Amino acid sequence: MAADPLDSEARFELLPLPRIRLGRAGGPAFAAGLVTVVLLFATLGGLSSEAQAVWPFDLFFERGPISRRAAEVLADAIRIPTANPPGNERALARRYAAELRRSGIEARVIETPGSDGSPRRAAVWGRLRGQGDRPALALLSHLDTVPADPAEWSVDPFAGKVWDGFIWGRGALDAKGVGVSQLMAMAAIADADIALERDLVFLATPEEETGGRDGAGWLVENHPELLEDVGYLLTEGGGVKISARRESDSPPIWGVAIVEKAPCWLELEARGRAGHSSSPTPDAAVPRLVAALDRIRRVEAPIRVIPEVEQMFTALVPVAAEWDRAGYLYLATTLEKDEGFQRRFLGNPGQNALVRNTVSITVLEGAAKTNVAPASARAQLDARLLPGESCTDFAEAIRRVVDDESIEVRELLSFPAIASSPDTPLFRAIEEVAGRQAEPGLVVPRLIGGFTDAHWFRELGITSYGFVPRALTANESRRVHGIDERIGKETLVESIRLTIEIVRAFDRLESAESGAPRSSGANGMSEETRREAIADG
Repeated sequence: MAADPLDSEARFELLPLPRIRLGRAGGPAFAAGLVTVVLLFATLGGLSSEAQAVWPFDLFFERGPISRRAAEVLADAIRIPTANPPGNERALARRYAAELRRSGIEARVIETPGSDGSPRRAAVWGRLRGQGDRPALALLSHLDTVPADPAEWSVDPFAGKVWDGFIWGRGALDAKGVGVSQLMAMAAIADADIALERDLVFLATPEEETGGRDGAGWLVENHPELLEDVGYLLTEGGGVKISARRESDSPPIWGVAIVEKAPCWLELEARGRAGHSSSPTPDAAVPRLVAALDRIRRVEAPIRVIPEVEQMFTALVPVAAEWDRAGYLYLATTLEKDEGFQRRFLGNPGQNALVRNTVSITVLEGAAKTNVAPASARAQLDARLLPGESCTDFAEAIRRVVDDESIEVRELLSFPAIASSPDTPLFRAIEEVAGRQAEPGLVVPRLIGGFTDAHWFRELGITSYGFVPRALTANESRRVHGIDERIGKETLVESIRLTIEIVRAFDRLESAESGAPRSSGANGMSEETRREAIADG
């Protein structure tokens, strides 16, 4: 059995002696003698387990335990501001690359394009070579963050403060914490010399928070060699949801995003007669835009339950309220025929967004001064479309709703929604690891309303799941993009441990399943058989 990569004794066995740092006194002979004496003493049982727990031999080595290093690396990453715009991620890319190289992992920093003359940006790539020929697994995160206003925070969002058991700062959760947990998992595997049957690829990209076109999208198009033999990918988009109540009977929900709604960002521009606002005219730009937006907000898209959402709520039946279990099991039919269930289900904004297209009015721009009627006024819409829907068709539908030829509708950002099947050894590895925890988790394949960089890789045929094995309560998750973003040190270390477990389980399961035919369901049964089994209790 391979050594536990997070265990201090395993690390002692595996670290080579050249890593020893010597003081001026004593020289190599003294150091060699000290090492020999200490090794003999420990081998002969001269150290109790309690003494070994505080034995400071690790202090001779350049790197401390993974648990301590992880918090330090994340704090360092937060101290390198990468708020987007402008991003300016090169310094952080270099920091990650240096950490990978310290564990002997091949690493590169790749410059990526900046926009509008902004500073050059960068991504970081690393590859830990395995011993087999199975498809490589990529661990993907992003280097940029959303901005943060220090005046709103209780700590400096870019200070990387480690306090009260947490690492605080912008990016602690989204997504520097993701990148560091993936990086340190790879480093731990390399340090422990765990033999994998596949390569592990680390990739952290710029520009995700503004669409990823010049980040992951550019890398996919211009550097396909970085993804050589990659068949699977894990990134943000899902995680482990736990209850804040210790007495809760609900198991942890291990949500794995297998598909995302497609973004369709639109801009509306109204034109009208400019002039002094003391003499309003009926064809002024702002009133025309407001009227158009009012028509848009009154339209509600029809309900459509896609197969991935049916599968998601079928998996959630065991934790649903008793009166909703039948509705979850036969979601499309119940939403159509049961008004009470429909009212409860659609009353939850998150659930409502899973069964219909949505549109939010997010940006408004008119005159620069109160007493000016501008020649043009603009608004931006954030529409999220179910898989199979076209942004071009949606924009045309918006034009029909607006019904005003003076208002132009332009497409700002869109890409298709592509699903990854949960019937894979990687998904089953997540299920296996979830099932053997002290609190076994319920693994749920999910559609998510947001988008990540995963779609760039799904478009290449790479099975891509949004999943970071990180346990958060609902309140903790709300700190993403919010005030006082933070992650617990224990949560970070546990995420590293679980990532390693999933990687090793994936290797073992794919090896066992190689060449063996499987049935259509994620658990070896058809979807109909699964429903019947659930209905029968």
